[in-house]
Amino acid sequence: MDRDLKLVSLLPSATEIAVALGLGDNLVGRSHECDFPAPVKSAPICTSTRLEKGLRSIEIDQRVQEIVTQGLSLYEVDAPLLRGLSPDIILTQTQCAVCAVTPDDLTDALANWMGDPPKLISTAPDTLHDVWGDIRAVGAASGREREASRLIRDLKNRLAVLSRSVPAETPRPRIAAIEWFDPLMAAGNWVPELISIAGGESLFATPGEHSDFLAWDDLAAADPDIVILMPCGYQIPQSLADIEAVEGAAHWANLRAVKAGHVYIADGHHFFNRPGPRLVESAEIVAAIIEDWRGAGHPNPGHWMRYSG
Repeated sequence: MDRDLKLVSLLPSATEIAVALGLGDNLVGRSHECDFPAPVKSAPICTSTRLEKGLRSIEIDQRVQEIVTQGLSLYEVDAPLLRGLSPDIILTQTQCAVCAVTPDDLTDALANWMGDPPKLISTAPDTLHDVWGDIRAVGAASGREREASRLIRDLKNRLAVLSRSVPAETPRPRIAAIEWFDPLMAAGNWVPELISIAGGESLFATPGEHSDFLAWDDLAAADPDIVILMPCGYQIPQSLADIEAVEGAAHWANLRAVKAGHVYIADGHHFFNRPGPRLVESAEIVAAIIEDWRGAGHPNPGHWMRYSG
């Protein structure tokens, strides 16, 4: 690897991948959302969002629609700063224009680039297999192919160990993973895989398919054993602050999971919504929740909690 390589990551999951590959010292710029591991916070912030802080889920959805209708991007790139950093590689994504900066947001910054333009590596994962491919792509672009292969092997091994720990004879709880409160959305993409590996049965989503809207009538009809709230971009305090969005729904109080006390809140922002190395920890969170559902109890590490209303 070229130790003089300069890297800018405009996506939290890509930042975590880069650091896991040993590229932390090469990171010269980041997005406003890149916050893990802690040392990356010292890198200059190259992006900002048009979304105001403190909005509820329905307000965020409405504001996103307003911005998109105006033909604007949700994100702004600090083009002068980015050009001044002169990165060799920029990590971005094409999976979701609402979630993070896309290559289209970089058009103006790259238009007036002096010298050789940076190489753009865009991730677009829908499944765990795609996440492994993104790790390989970052490794190949940065001369870290061996480290990428080792990281993928280690992550796969951890998931295999977790899967083998699930008792074959025990029933799998039916799990509704909720990615957005209002309007209600079920978590798709890689989340159903994580649930299956952890010993559960995912409702409303198929591996590899994007998250989709979920009707309250359908949620009530399925009546899941466990509900895991993991809103995109929300840490646990944000979910608690916006919990009225689901608690106020007509069907909520009659759900089996609500009556039995098997509603859980997980840190979606740092785990389930970031397709990088910590998806393994996300699967481990689901496994811990299932243990709690079975009555075994489980130490709460702070990344999830049982919600009792």
